[in-house]
Amino acid sequence: MRTLITNIKEIFGILPHGIMKKEGEEMGSVESLKDAWLLVDGGKIADFGTMPYPVTGTGPDDWGADDPSYRPEDRDEDIDNVIDAEGGFVLPSFCDSHTHIVYAGCRDGEFRDKIAGLTYEEIAARGGGILNSADLLHNTSEEELYRQSAERAREVMLMGTGSLEIKSGYGLTTEDELKMLRVIRRLKEDFPMEIRSTFLGAHAVGRAYAGRQDEYVKMVCREMLPAVAAEGLADFVDVFCDKGFFTPAETATILEAAARYGLRPKIHANELAVSGGVQTGTAHKALSVDHLEQTGDDEIKALQACRSTMPTMLPGASFFSRLPYGNAKGFIRAGLGIALASDYNPGSSPSGNMRFVMALGCIQMRLTPEEAFNACTINTAYAMGTSHLGGSITRGKRADIIITRPLPSLAFIPYSHQTPFISRVMVGGSLFDLADIAG
Repeated sequence: MRTLITNIKEIFGILPHGIMKKEGEEMGSVESLKDAWLLVDGGKIADFGTMPYPVTGTGPDDWGADDPSYRPEDRDEDIDNVIDAEGGFVLPSFCDSHTHIVYAGCRDGEFRDKIAGLTYEEIAARGGGILNSADLLHNTSEEELYRQSAERAREVMLMGTGSLEIKSGYGLTTEDELKMLRVIRRLKEDFPMEIRSTFLGAHAVGRAYAGRQDEYVKMVCREMLPAVAAEGLADFVDVFCDKGFFTPAETATILEAAARYGLRPKIHANELAVSGGVQTGTAHKALSVDHLEQTGDDEIKALQACRSTMPTMLPGASFFSRLPYGNAKGFIRAGLGIALASDYNPGSSPSGNMRFVMALGCIQMRLTPEEAFNACTINTAYAMGTSHLGGSITRGKRADIIITRPLPSLAFIPYSHQTPFISRVMVGGSLFDLADIAG
C-alpha cells in the first residue's frame, strides 16, 4: 500500500539515519522542508521532497540515498492513495516513554484530598495512592481491565501518540502483576502503535508485606521476575526509587536480579526527594531515569558520565500534583538531552495528552517550542528504545505521522494548547481521520 501526502506546508522533525537522540544546543533545532510531499510504502516512510511530486521518477538518482534499502526504480510504482494535506504540517507522531495506562477504575476521591492540601506521601500513608489502585485492579477481571485500558490506548493514539511505553505496578502480587503484563501484551497485538512493556513490581510494597519491605524485595527478585521472564512479558524493569518507597540499595538488588533475565532498567527517581535514584540508575546503565523534579549538580554530573541514560521529565505530574518542575533548561545547558513524557496514571497525572506535555514544557519549564518538540519526539523515543523506529521523519522509519490543520507555526501547537490542531493521524501506515479523532 503506497500513500502519497501532497500539499504539505512544511514537514518538521526531519532527521537522517543514525541520529537516535538530541543533546545540548542540538535540542534547539528542528529540521524541516517547506512546500512538500511525503510517500508512505508498506507502513514506512519511503521518501519525501518538495512539490510537485515527480511521478515519473525524474528526480535525482540519489533520492533516498541515506537509506541503504532504497531503490530509485520504486518511484515508478503505482500510488494507491493520495491525501491532500491542504496546507497543513506533517510531524512525526509523539512518543510517550512513561505511562501507567493499564489500571482499573479511577482515583477521583483522592482528587478531593489533593484539593484539600494532602501531599502525595500523606495520601499514600493513609492507604491510598498506588495501594488504592492495587485493590481496584485485584477485584477487576483481566477482560474488564483490558477493555478499560484499550479505551485509553485509543485515546492517546488519536491525540497523536505513535509509540507508547506501559508499566505494570498496580498488581503488587505475582498474579496481578502478570495480569497487567498480559493486558499490555494484548494491547501490543491489537493496536498499530509501537508499544513497550515495563515490569514495575517494585512500585510500592504490597499490603500483605506491610512492615516487611525487605521480604517484599526478595519476593520481587525470586518470584515475580522469574514468572515475568518465563512468559516473556516485559521489555524493561523499573523501580520507584524515592523517599518513602525503595532505597538505592533495594533498587540495585532488584536491577541486578532483572539483569539476569536481560531486562534493562528504566527508573522512577527523584520525584519526592533527592533520593540517589539517578546515581543508581546510571550505575546500572538505565535507559532512562524519570521524574527528576528534585535534582542538583550531582545528578547532572552522574548523567554527564553516562550519556546512554536519557533524563526524562514528567511535567503532567508536576502540574497535577503541584510538584516542582524539572530543571530542563539546566540539563540542556549542561550539554544533556531531555525527554518529556506524560506519566498517564490515575493518581498523579490522569492525562496522556502529549501536546499538553509539550505546552507545559514551554510554559512551565521555559523550553523553546523546538526543544519541547524534540523532547516529545526523538528523545522520548530514545527513552523507550524505539528511536530507530520512530520519533522523526526519516526514510525507512515507521509511518507514524500527524497531519495538522493549517497552522501559522510550529510554536502555535504548544502556544494555543487547547485549540484542535490535528486533521489526521497515521500510525504504522494506518490512517485515522478527523471523524475518528472526534469520535
